Amino acid sequence: MGLLYALLIGALAGWLAGKIMKGGGFGTLLNIILGIVGGVVGNWLFGTLGVHIGSGIVGDVITGVIGAVVILFVAGLFKK
Repeated sequence: MGLLYALLIGALAGWLAGKIMKGGGFGTLLNIILGIVGGVVGNWLFGTLGVHIGSGIVGDVITGVIGAVVILFVAGLFKK
């Protein structure tokens, strides 16, 4: 059940990050995949910095969106 939760939150985070990064996205499907990876990156980044965004679904989505935006930004640098 935890894997399904992570995939759904990551997919939502990737979709939202694609909306935030207009013109910097890679299409809906790839944004969702990058959102799943972004959730992992966001958790690692905030864990390293000692930042806690909150708990529950909202905190997980915010963390995933921030991680996905970072991933989309870095991927956009290589896209050009």
